[in-house]
Amino acid sequence: LRQALTVLQLPVLDLERFIQQQLLENPVLEVREETEPAAPAEEPWPRGWEAELDWDVLPPARDEEEEMPRTQPAPAPTLAEHLYDQLRLLALSPEERRAAAFLIDSLDDNGYLTISLSEAALAANVPEDVMERALRIVQSLEPAGVGARSLQECLLLQWEALGIENPLVPVLIRRYLDDLAAGRLTRIAAELQVTPAEVQAAADLLRHLDPKPGRRFGREGIRYLVPDVTVERVGDQFVVLVNDGMLPRLRLSPSYRRLLRNPDARPFLERKVQAALWLIRAIEQRRRTLYRVTEAIVRQQQGFFRHGPRYLRPLTLREVAGEIGMHESTVSRAVAGKYIQTPHGLYPLKFFFSSGVEGADGALSAEAVKRMIRDLVAAEDPRRPLSDQALTEALVRMGVRISRRTVAKYREEAGIPPSSRRRRYD
Repeated sequence: LRQALTVLQLPVLDLERFIQQQLLENPVLEVREETEPAAPAEEPWPRGWEAELDWDVLPPARDEEEEMPRTQPAPAPTLAEHLYDQLRLLALSPEERRAAAFLIDSLDDNGYLTISLSEAALAANVPEDVMERALRIVQSLEPAGVGARSLQECLLLQWEALGIENPLVPVLIRRYLDDLAAGRLTRIAAELQVTPAEVQAAADLLRHLDPKPGRRFGREGIRYLVPDVTVERVGDQFVVLVNDGMLPRLRLSPSYRRLLRNPDARPFLERKVQAALWLIRAIEQRRRTLYRVTEAIVRQQQGFFRHGPRYLRPLTLREVAGEIGMHESTVSRAVAGKYIQTPHGLYPLKFFFSSGVEGADGALSAEAVKRMIRDLVAAEDPRRPLSDQALTEALVRMGVRISRRTVAKYREEAGIPPSSRRRRYD
């Protein structure tokens, strides 16, 4: 049972790795190649095992022309690789090159230096003045801002590299980042004795800078998302496909049949055969459970699949569990960490489960209301942004029964700042 629950919870890529590990640990298990003929009938397992075994088990063979879930063909270069490519083109002393390479290796994923220069000099066995020169070299590389030791330094490096002429920009970077984040533009303007519009113009330039210049590059060990299930529209119907074609097709190894007659080897092999059977059944049960859960989601979320995310309705794990006759915890494990490819894009399966509010045409999911809030904010006058109360009143006029507190909660969850931080002073 424990293994079945483990298999059920695993996304398809993790399940593939789990199966490969089991193949290494269990000598009775093997992969049946697509071109391999079935085992000959004249080599049967000892009597009594036949009822337990399924030699050619799911996942079923895919049609050769069937398209596999797509992953990116090659990972993007890492930040370190990108910087090394530039470093190789520079004329540097051996000490400077070694020091610069050490600093590159000390950058975090966002491009920030995570070690002090004195510690770096000691670790790289170079003088501190060499390490200081190496830092300037690294900070001169692209992307601008890399090698910074603080947010302010990162933004100032970019300001210098881009040649931004507005004199307010470095002042905002050095003194007013917290006030900018809080939307206190009038306070900044009063202190600097300039107009709010001038502060707004400088803030707009500042927003073009990247506070995390390293994040656009690939990371070692990055995981690509492969959908566990795909829903395709065929005419007026939706078809559910479990994407398990990449999984090895398992069977019990015929070479171990003879050894079962050996009384010394039999207890060990019986345990391994039982473990193999459990794994085979658990994989098949996972496929069936995932299929049934997804089918129920499609039935319950017809609005989403036909018209898009705005038509997502409230849905609970309990509703789906009751519809397909499973325990709620089983449904929870089935959707955990898994993704579904839909006509409207790739989504976590958990996306389809949420609370909601009452609308004019029935219940609306929280995600649908968040999209309505985004639409209202996108259409607002930026000089007079809508407060949470104004958003609430607009939603009520649209037939949504919702409180101001819930609107504020959904706005925050949607990543939309409050009206005080959305106001512009053009």
